[in-house]
Amino acid sequence: MSATAVARKRGKPASGARAGAGAGKRRRKADSARDRGKSKGGGKMNEETAQEKKLRLAKVYLEQLRQQEDEKAEAREFEEDQVAGRLKEDVLEQRGRLQKSVAKEIQAPAPADIRVLRGHQLSITCLVITPDDLAIFSAAKDCTIIKWSVESGRKLHVIPRAKKGAEGQSPGHSSHVLCMAISSDGKYLASGDRSKLILIWEAPSCRHLYTFTGHRDAVSGLAFRRGTHQLYSTSHDRSVKVWNVAENSYVETLFGHQDAVAALDALSRECCVTAGGRDGTVRVWKIPEESQLVFYGHQGSIDNIQLINEEHMVSGADDGSLALWGLSKKRPLALQREAHGLRGEPGLEQPFWVSSVAALLNTDLVATGSHSACVRLWRCGEGFRQLDPLCDIPLVGFINSLKFSSTGDFLVAGVGQEHRLGRWWRIKEARNSVCIIPLRRAPRPTAAGS
Repeated sequence: MSATAVARKRGKPASGARAGAGAGKRRRKADSARDRGKSKGGGKMNEETAQEKKLRLAKVYLEQLRQQEDEKAEAREFEEDQVAGRLKEDVLEQRGRLQKSVAKEIQAPAPADIRVLRGHQLSITCLVITPDDLAIFSAAKDCTIIKWSVESGRKLHVIPRAKKGAEGQSPGHSSHVLCMAISSDGKYLASGDRSKLILIWEAPSCRHLYTFTGHRDAVSGLAFRRGTHQLYSTSHDRSVKVWNVAENSYVETLFGHQDAVAALDALSRECCVTAGGRDGTVRVWKIPEESQLVFYGHQGSIDNIQLINEEHMVSGADDGSLALWGLSKKRPLALQREAHGLRGEPGLEQPFWVSSVAALLNTDLVATGSHSACVRLWRCGEGFRQLDPLCDIPLVGFINSLKFSSTGDFLVAGVGQEHRLGRWWRIKEARNSVCIIPLRRAPRPTAAGS
């Protein structure tokens, strides 16, 4: 028997079989090693090197810087647009052409929202609002001046009536107060009366400072030039006077009207405008040149006037007409007759007098008062060439004075049972009061998809 057969018979593999088994084991080990090598090699390929990480972080940082710079550029562009818009408004304001559109947003207030302040015994004749809109000064035929808080409606101070000829008494007016004005910095208050006097007060404390004399008849109009302490006054003596309140001095007198001057107004320019009453003219006074421009348009007595901006004004007359003027034309740009309707029996109708006007500075909003049981709001058309009625605010009595707050958030009306200049009629159901009328604005419609 051969050795191979003997080995097979004993269960031992032959040498060739052993060699084949060893080769198989070696192949399996090599395959497993190769697989381990592949897996290790793949891990190294997926790992990020330090250089690649630095590059990636640098790109992220640069992207953040770019976004920040874009945001800053947008903010600068927005600010520049705002500054450009403000500069444009300032230029238009100086040229007298600024006309912000606010009238279409105004909503008529409910009668219950109107606050009524009572304190005067007789009809209110005039009022002013402080530049910060925190207080109101009102004056009346009872010769008193009351300072009111806008927020609480309470009296802050009362300047009582002064008795004629009495010595040692506190200063005040002894006759009807017809007009008032407050300086644009809120420092000085000026008041004029039928006794030809102009009294100057320290507005915050209501302390009397000076008394200006010089007019030869009732003082009917007062206005400070904006940004200064220069005071303009007018009177039934047909003159216009210029004063320097800070220096307690008289400057000059201008003449031109042919009848008693009824009202006066001024803004920033060194000029003022006057309503000439029964002489039927509106006049613009250029103070440095001592010259005047004369305007015609109303048929009746022009009793009140208000500047809308440096180039446009509105006036009312006792023929019931309301006129818009431009300083470049001698005739009204727009004329609304019977602005508050007619009164009286059929066939004998007469227009309601326009007893007061007010304009929100540099806007298209105007308010007028009469004794037609309402205050009427108006919208000035584009270029001030049209007057459109907006709404009526119920208010019984003679509306002797109207003033808008500087922000346009409220309108103040001085109401009386009688007209401020006389006793032609008496409305018994009216209350002598100061009425604060809130002016709410309609929310602007939002753009679709915003």
